[in-house]
Amino acid sequence: MNFGFTEEQNLLKDQVQRFMKEACPMNRVREISKSDSTFDQALWQQTAELGWLGLTIPENFGGLGLKWIDLIVVLEAAAEGLGPLPIASQALASTAILACASEEQKASWLPAMASGEAVVTLGLYDEANWIDPAAVTASAKSTDDGFVLQGKKPFVNDALAANYLLLAVQGPNGLALAAVGKDQVTVTAQPTIDNTNPMASVDIDGVEISASDLLPMSDEQLAFLTDCGGVATTAEMVGAGTAILAMTNGYAKERIQFGKPIGQYQGVKHRLADMFVDLESYRSLCYFAAWAVYDSPEELAKAVSMAKGYASDAFAQIGIDGVGLHGAIGFTADYDAQLYLKRSKWARPMYGDSDYHMDRIATLGGL
Repeated sequence: MNFGFTEEQNLLKDQVQRFMKEACPMNRVREISKSDSTFDQALWQQTAELGWLGLTIPENFGGLGLKWIDLIVVLEAAAEGLGPLPIASQALASTAILACASEEQKASWLPAMASGEAVVTLGLYDEANWIDPAAVTASAKSTDDGFVLQGKKPFVNDALAANYLLLAVQGPNGLALAAVGKDQVTVTAQPTIDNTNPMASVDIDGVEISASDLLPMSDEQLAFLTDCGGVATTAEMVGAGTAILAMTNGYAKERIQFGKPIGQYQGVKHRLADMFVDLESYRSLCYFAAWAVYDSPEELAKAVSMAKGYASDAFAQIGIDGVGLHGAIGFTADYDAQLYLKRSKWARPMYGDSDYHMDRIATLGGL
């Protein structure tokens, strides 16, 4: 049995890697991350034309009808260059619509998302470190004309770039997703350690929406979307981990100390070997979790927790070792190694840190 990627998936990975090197090299990533909007519309349209935004959207809604195992090929390859485009947020939002929306709502939203016309992000929990239905405290109250929203969503990925936001709320009949336009809410940038992956708080107090803009959501659907978020984040950790390992390995071959490349010293070799083993371990766990999204949903929860739980600590250590093996230059703002360390710090708590996922694995195992 062949557990590797198909020829088409490998070609897709090559395409994304080439795009990042040619259209969005690291100097461009730095420029975008320092801009007020933290978004490049021209690059976004290019990704739409390449089909990346509609990978998991069904063909009848303008997408390619592929699976999450295909999507993570794009997420991983883009993360190698710390891609500053909200591809993961768009994918999670389209997954939410496919899971929770009516056919009419799907027909209204998904074609515009696949074409890149609409940039949509997803905000689930109101407590940054609490993953539970009770952590959704924002609300939607019934009115004569629809619903009025109350609350605030902290740390929403790509909220500054999005035209529309899907925000989890407690509705009159339980959990729901409220679809709001950016011009309806107050979006405030929230500084984080990783400027290449911007986040913002979204104030929805007093916002009025129609009945068609509230999508009912069950506890199980919330858990599914959280798991998909964990898969997407881990895929980005695979890509970024691959890049910092390659960068560090190349530096170890070139940096001369005491007359020899530092890569010839055992202390450096061992740390590089540990980085490689950890990376390949959570890479394979990530691929299995991505496969489970569609092909084995009963295994998804455990698979995600194994992947994200391992990667949360392993990628953070890879970032630390990558910067450390570069020596003093690795800590300087002009050098790229520190950007990957910052990405590891951003990714560690996203959709659950190692403590959350290890506890979850124990619970799922009956302990």
